[in-house]
Amino acid sequence: MDSAAEKKCVRFTSDGEDWTGRFAERLGKLARPGDWFGLSGELGAGKTRWVQGLARGLGVDPALPVTSPTFVLLQTYPGRLPLHHLDLYRLGAYEELAEIGYAEIVESGGVCAVEWWDRIPQSRGERGLLIEFSIVDEERRELVVRPLGERGRELLASLGSDPGGGGDR
Repeated sequence: MDSAAEKKCVRFTSDGEDWTGRFAERLGKLARPGDWFGLSGELGAGKTRWVQGLARGLGVDPALPVTSPTFVLLQTYPGRLPLHHLDLYRLGAYEELAEIGYAEIVESGGVCAVEWWDRIPQSRGERGLLIEFSIVDEERRELVVRPLGERGRELLASLGSDPGGGGDR
């Protein structure tokens, strides 16, 4: 992290998929053009479930299935703001991201949710949140949330003590 403010993190405990979805949906309702969410954590930790909640908050048509773009790298969903959902799990270098126009996608005025961003650290956005998912047990997940820039600090401050309703801080 670049600054002391970005080193500050907040930990939340999700008590299940519903909590995780509500947490992300809340952020989707608060999202502005250019917001970026970097998601990291092991397989099955809840990253795609979180993006599904973000899509609801952005007003993406519930009839559209929001799935992990592991094999296609990028899926874009229309909503109040376009949601660009990327999965970097299978990529090895930033050059591969550049080939699909990553910089233009980030600057396009939509919202980016980037799963496995930490595999290519140069993919990190400048404004938004880094969210690291850890599996606690079959149902619960720990989410460590770090702000990026002033916008990230605003988003983090807006979450309160229980952003998903039902989990603990």
